[in-house]
Amino acid sequence: MKARVHVMLKEGVLDPQGEAVRHALGGLGFEGVGAVRQGKVIDLELADGTGEETVKEMCEKLLANTVIESYQIEML
Repeated sequence: MKARVHVMLKEGVLDPQGEAVRHALGGLGFEGVGAVRQGKVIDLELADGTGEETVKEMCEKLLANTVIESYQIEML
């Protein structure tokens, strides 16, 4: 059993990595990029029977800083 967790900064939280990528793209000649938000993807291999609620608990306790980040869980 597998799960994929997408973690992104919440709207309104400054994203310095995203801004650096946007600036670098402009420097490489890619015009028209207005904003970039950078996040992370975490793939988990889980024991059979592990539920989405357990993955949510993992996110709340470790995988995401819920003060500034949001997350989405995808059970695969």
